[in-house]
Amino acid sequence: MHNELIKDLGEKELIRRIAQFMPDKQTSDDCAFIKTKTNNLLINTDLLVEHTHFTNETIEPLDLGWKAVTTNLSDLISSGCDEILGVKIGLILTQETEWSWVQNLYKGMNLALSKFGGSIMGGDCSRGLEKVISITAFGSQGKIILRRYFCRPNEIILTTGIHGLSKFGLEIKQNKISNEKLLNKSLLIQDALKAFCRPEPKPKILTQLAKSRKKNQKLQVGCTDSSDGLYQAILDLATESKCKAIIDYSKIPKHRLWPNGKVWDEYYFFGGEDYELIFSLPRIWADQLLKIEDSVFEIGYFKDGEPSLEIHDSTGKTFSPKMIYSHF
Repeated sequence: MHNELIKDLGEKELIRRIAQFMPDKQTSDDCAFIKTKTNNLLINTDLLVEHTHFTNETIEPLDLGWKAVTTNLSDLISSGCDEILGVKIGLILTQETEWSWVQNLYKGMNLALSKFGGSIMGGDCSRGLEKVISITAFGSQGKIILRRYFCRPNEIILTTGIHGLSKFGLEIKQNKISNEKLLNKSLLIQDALKAFCRPEPKPKILTQLAKSRKKNQKLQVGCTDSSDGLYQAILDLATESKCKAIIDYSKIPKHRLWPNGKVWDEYYFFGGEDYELIFSLPRIWADQLLKIEDSVFEIGYFKDGEPSLEIHDSTGKTFSPKMIYSHF
């Protein structure tokens, strides 16, 4: 009998199978929710593995420390966290790792925590064949609860920021983008490198959601972040909420210096690691939010139908990009 291999299953199928060992809906979102007598907690764990997520050639340890923390904080915020409490660090290092690398890694972590809240609350370390950074982040659940399964038909799909910049920044670091494409695009280069090296979670959006919400509106919002790319984020929302997503290609925000051509579409659909928020709201709430927050963009809507994603171009034709980000 042939034993199934993880590379054949893929990330989504692996998670689906692991889910049978957990309470219902535990894998529907990145964060675990724990109800206590005094506070409701959100807990999230993320891994960064050398040669899978980073190399010494593509990112400095100071930036890596920042990124390791903010990737976790983004998951907390996309669940509605209103206060970052802290993080615990699991660290695997090779015996040849220099102390200065570790020192700068932790300096980067503290830089991120000093901006967004919380502190390092201990952890564990061991040796291995390659570096691994595992962070567990803790936060408190805010009044507005964000989950992937709260999207509803007729709600407007919104996104923060611009997607694709992080992948663009990575490929600049890897020298994969021709000088011709980078000519006269110094601002794009700067923004792409910042998106890759120093991504920023979006806690401000939670404040703006509360400001734009009317008293009689619901406190549950369908939301996720785009750590696995814009396409996968929307598909996850549609799948968990059991409705169909319709995206207007012309409304997807792009950097003003973004190169032309379909090949570049794949960057903002499938690039990943942008950590923007993707969420849906009733029309009235969405309109109020758009009036007070210029970093949010309307890109489509949900409707009744089989959980899926359709992207319509300017002529109304439907097209389906092919790539989907996977860790395996």
